[in-house]
Amino acid sequence: MDDIQRIPLSSVAPDARGLIQAFRDNGEISFQDVPLEQARENYLRGCAANGLPSADLPLVRDHSLPSGHGALRVREYRSGAQGNTPAILFLHGGGWVIGNLETHDGLCRLLAKESQATVFAVDYRLAPEHPFPTPLDDCVAALQWLSSNADALGVDMARLGLAGDSAGGNLAAVLANEDRLRPEGCSPCAQALFYPVTDLRCETASYRRIVSGFPLTAGSMRWFRDRYVGSAGTFDDPRVSPLLAPRLSRAPLFLLSCGLDPLADEGVAYAARAIEGGIRVEHHHLPAHAHGIMTSAGRIETGRAMALRAARFLGETLHRCTTE
Repeated sequence: MDDIQRIPLSSVAPDARGLIQAFRDNGEISFQDVPLEQARENYLRGCAANGLPSADLPLVRDHSLPSGHGALRVREYRSGAQGNTPAILFLHGGGWVIGNLETHDGLCRLLAKESQATVFAVDYRLAPEHPFPTPLDDCVAALQWLSSNADALGVDMARLGLAGDSAGGNLAAVLANEDRLRPEGCSPCAQALFYPVTDLRCETASYRRIVSGFPLTAGSMRWFRDRYVGSAGTFDDPRVSPLLAPRLSRAPLFLLSCGLDPLADEGVAYAARAIEGGIRVEHHHLPAHAHGIMTSAGRIETGRAMALRAARFLGETLHRCTTE
């Protein structure tokens, strides 16, 4: 890659500079450069080393949901709030190919503790073994289970939030937008999307700008896309490109986008479309940060600050949400 295409380290925010420097010093080995299982293990190790510390909660337990393919795991994080709490369905990132409950455990704990809602994280099946629409189908099944068992779980589905980062933000946005994917009468009243994938056509200017020097580049994003939907996939399907949905969810939206991210422009476009549609939006754009600050929030203070802002948004919105 020509040096002229490399964004200098001085353009990276000071609190993120050390991690980006280490990545460059170690040869810029990204997800697509190693065997799949190694990519998954590397991501798990990176999140463990750089992610948020594990906050104590009164209850963290795994549920096993029966399904036609075997068990689907959902992890519950209960904050200790009394009575029926709001519920947040959380969908982890990792390009639909890597990531699991452990990679985002610290983030889910923080969201539950600070929002005083009960978080349910979904261990959906991963591509390429299980390509689109299987990960989405698993999230639909988890939401159906949550709705069917709300009383036993002590949650109020009239105060439902959907949240996720990157590919998980994509899945959360799709669930929010597509009424037919949710149980009847089940509508979110808050969304939190952290640098979400909203347009799998991968044609924005930020794809041309972020081509080297960062763990997620245009090339690695296309590698994830091709394993999820195939290189000749229907990229304009709103179930993979929620920016192209006929209508966006009316639920209040927290959206985080990062300037040093191939997904920057589509995140900004999604927030802008929501604002134009009259949706209440809290949009934070970080021009000098790269993709992945939520799973590096133990090392990048801005990531922790954004996680706290998101938790506050979810908590305030969900606790005052009423059925209308």
